[in-house]
This record gives sequence, structure tokens and C-alpha cells, in this order.
Amino acid sequence: MTIDQPLTLLGGLTPQAFMRDYWQRKPLLIRQAIPGFKPSLSISDIRQLVKREEVESRLIWHDAKGWNMKSGPFARLPSAKQANWTLLAQSVDLHDDATAGLVHQFRFISDARLDDAMISIATDGGGVGPHFDSYDVFLLQAHGQRRWRISQQADLTLEAGLPLKILKDFKAEEEFVLEPGDMLYLPPHAAHDGVAQGDCMTISIGFRAPTQAVLACGMLEAANDQIMANLGDTGGLYALPVIPGPALASTFKDPGTPATDSPAALPQTLIDATLKAVQKIKFDEALAERFLGQWLTEPPANAYFEPGDDDTDLSNGLPANGRLALDRCTRLMYRNRQLFINGEVACMPATTALRKLADTRALDGGDPLARKLKPEERQMLNEWLQEGWLHYIAR
Repeated sequence: MTIDQPLTLLGGLTPQAFMRDYWQRKPLLIRQAIPGFKPSLSISDIRQLVKREEVESRLIWHDAKGWNMKSGPFARLPSAKQANWTLLAQSVDLHDDATAGLVHQFRFISDARLDDAMISIATDGGGVGPHFDSYDVFLLQAHGQRRWRISQQADLTLEAGLPLKILKDFKAEEEFVLEPGDMLYLPPHAAHDGVAQGDCMTISIGFRAPTQAVLACGMLEAANDQIMANLGDTGGLYALPVIPGPALASTFKDPGTPATDSPAALPQTLIDATLKAVQKIKFDEALAERFLGQWLTEPPANAYFEPGDDDTDLSNGLPANGRLALDRCTRLMYRNRQLFINGEVACMPATTALRKLADTRALDGGDPLARKLKPEERQMLNEWLQEGWLHYIAR
């Protein structure tokens, strides 16, 4: 993708301009972001999808008693003739190649930020009430019409005692009716309320925004993992210098400690030793890279990889008339020389060819980089093929 080229998807803006002027800043309405758009899945397909155990889903409706919510899977759903209900199917990109392909149109934003594609279907009047999200989202109208009211209000107080996060005092500042192919971008904390006008389908492409607490806890867990690993083995290609094993292997010592008449009191010497031990841990870029690389590529629990074809073998090279393509559920990222795939640190460094596979999600056999793959790289790719993380496509 050329980030300086205007995109119809962004209303004629270049990705550079969008990220500079709108991302995390202000809403943007884009008429016919995808002209003539037709979803790969129908409303009937979504009704069938939410019957599956591995698909996270929610049913939301509003009646005289107020707001209601129920989690799937759903053996039965309300009649399509019944008004005021919405069905949400989460992470549809894990289950449908075309939806995954739609998400990939937004890869001018780092994969590290991408969360998933949620599809909502609704009958007339259906919606989830006025609310706000803590993350960026693109709302693409896929079928029918939805009326959106949005606001940049500062008051984000929620109604108490509801199963949903509903704004207590929503005051719309702008209003739009979206047709299929239209799209609305909303930055975090932009208040919005979407209501279906007749049968409706909306695709929400959401981007993760971890809290400081999540990042801090992740770093602490990564440090713990590395401490334990280094205590057992301080070598290896990808061992991290969090602390050398022997530095924390020694036991606490307190020679010369006097007798105490307050045995229940915590000793100051043990507190000092604990603080000193923590200071030996290096919270640096190397640790952050490893934590983020593994965490951000960890597949969701409901991701499924089809085992590969035993007949595919890249030992003698990638055929010029074939190509390698990452599975729709595969997450592959890199940082400097480290390569991360599906929650693991790859056994090979991030070479130019492997970086291209990560960035484009495919590698053609005719590409000079493919012809220069080293035997150990081809062996690793063979293993990915067998795991179903990667697929060979003959032409």
C-alpha cells in the first residue's frame, strides 16, 4: 500500500493525511468508501454463524422494561419481523476470508493496533443505545440503512444498573443516514448512537487500545517468564538479558541479625533485599519487544487453523508458479531481527523475505526473495504449512 496515494476508502484522503488529521482526533463521514459494496456474508449467514460455539456473539433488545442483553451461542433468534433487536457477531474475520480481506484494506494502520471485525445485524429500530468506545472504529454500512447520531461531548457519565454501557445524557451534535458502502470513522470516546432503519447490517472494524495497566502487567509477566527461563538456561539465540541467572539465584542472607522480641514484624533487611532484587531486572526495549511481539500475535481462543497438506514441501524451494499466503487467523509481526508468529518467537530471525511475507501476507514464487530463501527458512515455512498457519497456493 502506498501511504501517499489518495484512497476512495478514505474519501480521497491519503493514509498519511487521514492519520495526521483524523486518527484519534475527530470523526469522519465517508460517502461510498467502498462503492457498490456487497457483504460477503448475508443476514441469514450471520444468523447461522452465531449458532456456533466458537463464535462470540450477543443479542441486544429494547422493550418496555428497558435494555436487555444475552450472550450466544444462539439456537434460536427473534423473528426478522420483530422490531428493536440487534445481533452482534464478534471477530468475523477469523471465520470468513472475505471479511479478513476487508480488514486488510486498513493496514495503513499498524497490525499491532488491529482488533477485529464485528458484524451487527438488526431489525427496524435495533441498536445498542447511545454509548462510547475506548478505541478507534470504522463503521461500514453493509446492508440497509442506519441512522447515526454522534457527539464529541465531554460528559460520558453512564446509566447505572444496566447490562449495557448507555450514556446517561447523550446530546447529538451531528446526524447521518448511512447507505451500503458509506463509512463513519469515530475516534475513542466519541459518543454515538446508531439505529437501524429497516433490516440492517453494519461492519465495525475496531482497533485495540490497551490501558497502561495492561501494558505494565504484561511487562511484569514477561519479566517473570524471562527470569525463570534465565535461571534454567542463560544461553540460546533469543535469550534476553533481563538479568543473568546467577544474579537472582542466590538466597537471602542476614548474618549478624539480632534476636527479636517482635517476631511478627516484617524485617527491614528482607524488605531492602526485595527492593534490591527488583532493581536488577532490566525493563528495557528488548523485554518490551518480546512481550508485545508475543502478546499482539497471540491468536484468539476461537481461531482455528486447518492442518496443512502433507504433500507440500518447500525443501527444494518455492515453485515459481505458486505463492505462499498467511492463513486469515495468522498474526505475523517483526521488530528489528526478531520475528513473532501466533504468540511465539520464530526460530529464525526476521530476514527481508520473512518481513515481506509479514507486510504483504503473501510471497510469490517468482519473487527474487523467494528464490533466495535459505534451507533453514524453508524448513520453518514447511512447519508453518503443517500447522495451517501458512498455505501454498498453486497457479
